[in-house]
Amino acid sequence: MDVAALEERLRRLEDKEAIAELIATYGPLVDGGAADDVAAQWTEDGVYDVDEITMNGRDEIRSMVRSKNHQGWIAGGCAHFLGPVKITVTGDEAVAVCHSLMIVNRGGDFEKDPEFVVRRATAHHFELVRGSDSWLVAKRTSRVLDGRAEAPELLVKGAHGERA
Repeated sequence: MDVAALEERLRRLEDKEAIAELIATYGPLVDGGAADDVAAQWTEDGVYDVDEITMNGRDEIRSMVRSKNHQGWIAGGCAHFLGPVKITVTGDEAVAVCHSLMIVNRGGDFEKDPEFVVRRATAHHFELVRGSDSWLVAKRTSRVLDGRAEAPELLVKGAHGERA
């Protein structure tokens, strides 16, 4: 194998690692209420399409994290777990797909008997672009896994490296 081929393989592996880290960082940031950091994961005009709401651009994503509803989840106790992620890199663009679980405290006493339950299981399809110094989400489509065909279709498309 020549040096150019090795360099290309290394770059692809580094790209996949950077994308996996970006996606893994979403949960801790959104659960910590870090609105600016969450928004910075998207391009300026990035789209976050979640079942009942579509956010266009960083300002709307930032507003979602700061919203009364989301802050209520944080105050009550919640955790977003994403991964593992399947990533397909093609030059300066990539597609990634994964599942997530949103775990919430059902209202049990934190000190005596907290009761954590899965609030939702979700399919995520990411379309990413290489930024000047990092990978960014151009579009993220998230659909709850509730039996409708749309969520599994997102997973299959992403597993094949196809855009949603």
